[in-house]
Amino acid sequence: MTSASPRRPDVRGLINASIRFAKTFPREFWGRLSVPERVAFLLVPLAMGAAIVTVIAIFWLGGPVVDFLGANLPLVRFAVAGTAILLLTVPTAFVLIYLELKVIARMNLRVGPNRVGPWGAAMSVIHGLKVLTKEDFAPTGADITIFTLAPVVTYMASVMTLLVIPFAPGLIGQDLNVGLLYFFAMGGLTVVGLLMAGWSSFNKYSLLGGLRSAAQIISYEIPLTLSVVGVILLAGTMSMNRIVLAQSGSAFDWFVFKQPLAWIIFFIAATAEANRTPFDMTEADSEIVAGFATEYSGMRFGFFFFAEYVNVFIVSALAATLFFGGWTAPFNWPWTYNLNWFHPLEMGFGPWLAIVAFVLVVAPQILGILVMLFGRGWTYVQASVLGALFTLVAVVGLVALAGFIAFDWVQGLFWFMFKTYVFVVTFVWMRATLPRVRVDQLMGFAWKWLLPASLVNLFVTATAVVLLNR
Repeated sequence: MTSASPRRPDVRGLINASIRFAKTFPREFWGRLSVPERVAFLLVPLAMGAAIVTVIAIFWLGGPVVDFLGANLPLVRFAVAGTAILLLTVPTAFVLIYLELKVIARMNLRVGPNRVGPWGAAMSVIHGLKVLTKEDFAPTGADITIFTLAPVVTYMASVMTLLVIPFAPGLIGQDLNVGLLYFFAMGGLTVVGLLMAGWSSFNKYSLLGGLRSAAQIISYEIPLTLSVVGVILLAGTMSMNRIVLAQSGSAFDWFVFKQPLAWIIFFIAATAEANRTPFDMTEADSEIVAGFATEYSGMRFGFFFFAEYVNVFIVSALAATLFFGGWTAPFNWPWTYNLNWFHPLEMGFGPWLAIVAFVLVVAPQILGILVMLFGRGWTYVQASVLGALFTLVAVVGLVALAGFIAFDWVQGLFWFMFKTYVFVVTFVWMRATLPRVRVDQLMGFAWKWLLPASLVNLFVTATAVVLLNR
């Protein structure tokens, strides 16, 4: 009886099994993951790769890029200023739309938007995208060329005025020595766009709205311009930046206290110039449906109302600049801090890599674990996303605080935006509380009251300047 020979291992079978396992494991593993887990599985390596690429770009490409930008500063400044002004208008319009929705709702004892985004903050973005995706058509009989150019003229007239508004020290598109003259010249083109829209729509309500806009804006342009002449006399310049510098010091140096009548005239006339309640006669829905915008839809309609909301911001910014010190603080700071000890490029590759990795990977995970520990019903993926949001808010807050301490322009931008949005909320408040006036009241108030008051203010200011300068 012979002994059985030992079985030889099936090498080919082992190789085939290994190949089958290698082929099926990723598919099976991926198939068992939920959609949020798949997203997290992909985002963590991408975040680590982004961190490494960011640090490499800073240290290997930072020097040549900085040298190129330094050698072409005028070109860079022009490109940055133009891009920033154009990009500023869209988020500004979205913020103002959200403020109107939320503030007016609260004043009417309603909740307002609270579904899309946190506290309904994304609702205005949805409204904007909805308008831009709707069908864009022109009525039969309309002058298509003028009908199409009208919203472009209105929008660009608003955007171009932002060029001379000083947002902070050194943060201005172009510091013209005739900045105020340029501002009113560009702002006056708005009436051209509204007239083009009313005439080209081949609609009686649109034509009435265009004619009303021409009468209203031309009538209120005169007291608006005369009201700021007193400021020009006191500042001795039409440069917007120098007008702000003439009010530096404290709140008592602001022109609102030196020109109180001019401020009242300016605010009323500016409200009419921006077509805001109670002077929104150009689009009075109770009388002329929607005025100049009756026949507009889609993107062309969106351009008109983007321009209107941007105009609210511009008028508020002009009020803050001319009468409330612009970017200057309302009091002298009793302390001075700086961050001269911090030099970002001297930290080296290792510390920056550790900081970026901590912010992008470690901090969100730690905060996500804390959310899971102290919250209820949070999954790992949801907690990680919330931790990433908390990390983003913390980083932005720390960077903003450091900038506020280290840079004068950050402090100036903070004060300028604070003052501007106080007036923006005031305009929203007025829309929620004041009724619309009649056309005869609108025109009579401009010619019978505002124009004589602005002439009296100009005469008194000129007399005071002559007597005090002797």
